[in-house]
Amino acid sequence: MQVNKKQAGVLLHPTSLPNSAGKLGQLNEQAWLFLEWMQQAKLCIWQTLPLTHTHEDLSPYQALSAFALNPALLPDNWLEHFDQAAFEAYLLDPPHWLDDYALFVAIRNQQKLASWVDWPNALKMHDKTALDAFAKTHPSQVTFLKQQQFVLQTIWSQLKQDANDKGIKLFGDIPIFVAFDSADVWANPDQFKLDENHCPTVVTGVPPDYFSETGQRWGNPHYDWDRMQQDGFAWWRKRMAASLEQFDMVRIDHFRGLESSWEIQASEETAMNGTWEKVPGEALLKALQQDFPDLPIVAEDLGIITEEVVALKNQFNLPGMSVLQFGFNGLPDNPHSIYEQVANSVTYTGTHDNDTSVGWFESLDDGAKNWIMELLMPITITKLKQAGLPTSMPWPLIVAGLSSAANSVIIPMQDWLALGSEHRMNTPGTPEHNWRWQLNASQVPADLAEKIAVLIEQSKRCQYSK
Repeated sequence: MQVNKKQAGVLLHPTSLPNSAGKLGQLNEQAWLFLEWMQQAKLCIWQTLPLTHTHEDLSPYQALSAFALNPALLPDNWLEHFDQAAFEAYLLDPPHWLDDYALFVAIRNQQKLASWVDWPNALKMHDKTALDAFAKTHPSQVTFLKQQQFVLQTIWSQLKQDANDKGIKLFGDIPIFVAFDSADVWANPDQFKLDENHCPTVVTGVPPDYFSETGQRWGNPHYDWDRMQQDGFAWWRKRMAASLEQFDMVRIDHFRGLESSWEIQASEETAMNGTWEKVPGEALLKALQQDFPDLPIVAEDLGIITEEVVALKNQFNLPGMSVLQFGFNGLPDNPHSIYEQVANSVTYTGTHDNDTSVGWFESLDDGAKNWIMELLMPITITKLKQAGLPTSMPWPLIVAGLSSAANSVIIPMQDWLALGSEHRMNTPGTPEHNWRWQLNASQVPADLAEKIAVLIEQSKRCQYSK
């Protein structure tokens, strides 16, 4: 199959798929209906957020495991997908992370969701005798967690195959850091900067930026990069291998952290005080390139980006990102401007951290609104009329993205539906009401896919031929 290099797609996390009242989206028939809708709309990339098992706050970027899929995605009838014989074969050669994950979650549940650093010492220190004893006294809980992962992997593998058969690529997301309260840190403390009590000495974040005046103190532990480099980045290579089994390509969130990362003393309450510490990103990417010569990685290079970060991205010819909502500050050489888009990039109207494009536009003063529409309308009005779409936001911004030089353009589903601020996925720096947005099938006009398909044809994107 020959594929046009220029592509277009949609950003929608599976938990945002339609579902019955009171439940977030699952990998049920709605996922396959969404593939059919994408095919009708001629969209050929489905981007998601990380699929990993979240903490109680539901953030996909703070997971209990960097490898295990989120059991909340299991359909209600998931046991109908369970095959005991296949499961037993799966256990003969299980994923390397499975035992630690199942034990971690089972113990955490037994400890009333306490962080592993507060567990009884033998369990906290990953003592084999203590873990064997726990497994023997809680066999059903441990086995159940493994069954969930087996079924999740089975369902996702089928979804990926069916997507690829329709000419649709799945595009995943890898948070650069992992949560402290995770099976990864608990089972691999030597890979992280921890003290003798296995508590972080320094934590992650970013200095003050567009999103926050005090920066963002994420609180994840930092990797011990010297230790990781000694074993050839084995943990990272396994992580990338697992991700590229699930997806055709992946985004590395906070890519600049592979050149240097913002280290904050664990005692600091904000991210304002910290230091940039060098990271052996070139050595890591070379190791990953040995396993995956095409290196199907997108570099999330938003925020404060240095010449060194740009050089690292360019050395491996990785596409970066641009966000059109950031492109209207009037400053020269703004990489997010509609006039500064480049081919080797992924262009978005907004990301999961942005307001919807309608919400963003409505928040501007009248002068800014008029100026933006004066910029956009000459290059979009004819195409919008041909597609039978309105000339109001977000459509001019969407068409500007599709008309750009960028090889890939991804539009959040909220923007395809022209939804307002109440439908945004996440507001960085706020602890509540995030990650819960859900698509209602009634929000999708019957003729929307057909109109989007016209836009895709106009921009000559996602044209497949045998």
